[in-house]
Amino acid sequence: MPSAKVKALTESTRTKLKEVVSQLEPFLNSYALLQLTGEDNGEEAQTFYKGLLSDLRHLLVFSEVSVEKLGVLLRRPTFDTDYAERVLYEVYHQCVSAFFYPKNECYSEDGRYAYTGQDAIRFRYKPIRESRDIVLGISKIFEELRDELAYYENDYMTQRRMQGQK
Repeated sequence: MPSAKVKALTESTRTKLKEVVSQLEPFLNSYALLQLTGEDNGEEAQTFYKGLLSDLRHLLVFSEVSVEKLGVLLRRPTFDTDYAERVLYEVYHQCVSAFFYPKNECYSEDGRYAYTGQDAIRFRYKPIRESRDIVLGISKIFEELRDELAYYENDYMTQRRMQGQK
């Protein structure tokens, strides 16, 4: 991929991940398990919110680390295209995949809704509005990132293997 295109993609990805961080961090700083479960202290609600908070914390950390790596790349006097492609590959697999395939499976993407204009994210348990809003809000950003970084899903590593690199 041409260096100018990789640099533009690096800048765009960093901007989008900064937006994710700016939405996730206040949410995670403001809400604790007891606030999310409220009066619903049932086992299902507890399990759901514990998993959701855990997944969102992991996503926040992966996003912050990626923002920092992308920032370092962009601040260097000469743009290192190979390293940028490696970092974009990591962003796809650590951030985008972590969002769409959360470890605790509190929500999932239902592709049947993607073309209807409805939200494609389906929750395992009905969350409070704030939880729903944060996940749906960042889902739009991650959909854009997934589309932009689709090359890094398989093609990047295939290209590296063909060149004899790891």
